[in-house]
Amino acid sequence: MRMAVKYLVGIMLVFLTVSAGYYDIGNYEIGPDYVIHFSGGGAEGTFSGLTGEITFDPEDLSTARMDVSVEAATIATGNDLKDKHARGENWFDVENYPTISYRATDFERTGSGYLANGTLTLHGVSKSAPIPFNFTKTGKSGRFEGKLTVDRQAFGIEGPWLAFTVGDAFDVELTVPVR
Repeated sequence: MRMAVKYLVGIMLVFLTVSAGYYDIGNYEIGPDYVIHFSGGGAEGTFSGLTGEITFDPEDLSTARMDVSVEAATIATGNDLKDKHARGENWFDVENYPTISYRATDFERTGSGYLANGTLTLHGVSKSAPIPFNFTKTGKSGRFEGKLTVDRQAFGIEGPWLAFTVGDAFDVELTVPVR
């Protein structure tokens, strides 16, 4: 009887260990060396403070999920005056819209990588925003690299009367290491 109990406990421990490893597959933590860079029409810079959850298994895209956000007030252009204006009510209006978020639950394989079909929420406006990206896996770590173009006016970011000096479309390049 004692041997049977030990055998049963051993099987349960193996099952729990394997199950815990199975449910961790593809769940990633965002690494600290990520880069969110934007450029276009006379303005460029970065955002910081990226947080969120990423689940991605290249072998099973049906389980892929991405729910990430960044604080809009972290915009950094290298010019304090530009940063202050960008945070103000005529641009990002960070008091009323403190976060920029992206959520995707529909992923597909493309010829050269993957496509996340998700929703970008910026300045209180949510729009469909597909992001083509590549994913490189190294052991239990990986790296997402993607690029999208954002039309600021589509998100209600008009700016003051000098807005014509800043382009309407901005390229956003993303490099996100995960572990």
